[in-house]
Amino acid sequence: MQEQLTNINVDPLTTAVAVGLLVIFFAVLLVTLVLRRTGQGDDQLKQQLSVLVENQTKMQGAFDLLHANAQSGNSDLKRNLEERLDAFGKRMGDSLGETREQTHENLKSLGERLAVIDRAQKNIETLGHEVSGLQSILSNKQSRGAFGEMRMQDMVEDSLPPSAYSFQATLSNGKRVDCLIHLPNGAEGIAVDAKFPLESWRALQDAPDDVFRKQAAASLRTDIKKHIKDIAGKYLLPGETTDTALLFLPSEAIYADLHAHFPDLIQMAFSAKVMIVSPTTFMATLLTISSLMKDARMREQAHLIQREVGLMMKDVQLLEDRAQKLDRHFKLTEKDISDLLTSTSRIGKRADKIADVDVAPGSIEADTEPPMLMVKGKTS
Repeated sequence: MQEQLTNINVDPLTTAVAVGLLVIFFAVLLVTLVLRRTGQGDDQLKQQLSVLVENQTKMQGAFDLLHANAQSGNSDLKRNLEERLDAFGKRMGDSLGETREQTHENLKSLGERLAVIDRAQKNIETLGHEVSGLQSILSNKQSRGAFGEMRMQDMVEDSLPPSAYSFQATLSNGKRVDCLIHLPNGAEGIAVDAKFPLESWRALQDAPDDVFRKQAAASLRTDIKKHIKDIAGKYLLPGETTDTALLFLPSEAIYADLHAHFPDLIQMAFSAKVMIVSPTTFMATLLTISSLMKDARMREQAHLIQREVGLMMKDVQLLEDRAQKLDRHFKLTEKDISDLLTSTSRIGKRADKIADVDVAPGSIEADTEPPMLMVKGKTS
């Protein structure tokens, strides 16, 4: 800023005056040389020099005045510039401070948002790994079957006691069923199959166009029909299993899709005594079976319950007899206490009468035997 003020001090008017003085000086010098060459007299030369000197003096005065005015103007200009620069510096400082605070707040908010985004990214990565794992399970037929069986087993274990089911049970025909639910009272068991052809349904979902979708739908319909026939032929054994078997679907979406687009398969399964169940309907079935088992156990234990109730009634009667005896004892005790209070009151009255007797000195004769007192007609 000091360099700027120094540069500003060089006023153009001052420069012009200085140039004018130099021109006059060179003019005087030139006139002197010319006069000398032309041979003019010294008087004329002096006269001209006097005029030039006078003009130079006037111009010097004008130059001094202009220089003073320029200095004063430069001082005012310098002061104004300093004030404006100070004000500009203050405004710039305030603006930079506000900008710095706003930038700090923005960076803080950006950091918080980046932290949220980072957490969301981690959650997405975790979900991606889980989806990849699920895709790897669903990409293999055996793995898909195991996935459906595991979900079915978890639901059965959560709803029924261990004695009410068997996994991978072998039937009398040598066939192995995924789950056999044992009904109470030696009734026939319910067979549950969890090997739904998921690969055909997945192919239908991944079909790129109508042609492939039509082919996949036909393949799915064929596979489901075959699977329903296999369940009916393998697991419906009179005297060993009920006349209805369950086909478990591990997804509500598959169950809804079959009812929406393949109603003929649902009707075929119903006719073949094979009930297609989703996780929700299968859970409702398990809860119903659990309630039936509880009712059966209560009926089996009914005679025990009746015997315990009879014993409890005897205990209640005994308690009532003892309470009555205790009540009689309380009444006798109350009567004895009342008689005791009556005797105490009489003794107190007699003591008061004795205290009121005026006994003269020396009138009491020595007597070795105390007087006889009669209480309720008895000698004490």
